[in-house]
Amino acid sequence: MNWQAVASRLFPQGHDIVADDALLAGTGRNGDVVFEVTGSTEHTEIGVDLALAMARRVLATVRNHPGRPILFLIDTAGQRLRHRDELLGINRYMGHLAKCVELARMRGHRVIALVYDQALSGGFLASGMMADVCAALPDAEIRVMNLPAMARVTRQPEERLRALATKSPVFAPGAINYVQMGGIDSIWDGDLAACLRDALARADGHDRRSEEGLERGGRVLAKPVAERVLSE
Repeated sequence: MNWQAVASRLFPQGHDIVADDALLAGTGRNGDVVFEVTGSTEHTEIGVDLALAMARRVLATVRNHPGRPILFLIDTAGQRLRHRDELLGINRYMGHLAKCVELARMRGHRVIALVYDQALSGGFLASGMMADVCAALPDAEIRVMNLPAMARVTRQPEERLRALATKSPVFAPGAINYVQMGGIDSIWDGDLAACLRDALARADGHDRRSEEGLERGGRVLAKPVAERVLSE
């Protein structure tokens, strides 16, 4: 689904979101609430320039609109693996974006993310995975690495990985598997405006991903191991 159709369904009272190359920027109104919106489109890779642009939007919201909720619209092919970006230290730019999101949360901004198309690896971690509530549309594609690439890296037969993917969501791409692992809060379908209002009401800054992964049976060791580390 293209971002224009998604934005219209999220903000029935209107929006002024525009695409500047691959950067989405603007505001949208849902009921009486105005959201600051940023994100990406066109399956873009997140490089240093786009990471800085999104961070700039977040900081401007903190400075100029205290308490305004922030929505990330996610469509990315991951971090940009280019010589220039690596030389400039793309990891530090990603870290800067993540820190800006955390600063906004500390200043009282609730942060929501919606994967409306695809979300891959590092381009997703510093934006969508930093949100208080991260959701996805039913047809969204979410993965760290596809199975053929995973087979090359792990030197395991692709057939074996496909068999494991039927038993464990850790190996399987797709939004529903990330819901089972707790990485994605839920799949949004139908009335997206109502889904957004519900997510905003539940966005309290508490990270429940390990708890939900345990409850849903997709990631059963994260919470017990973390609790053991803390206790010992």
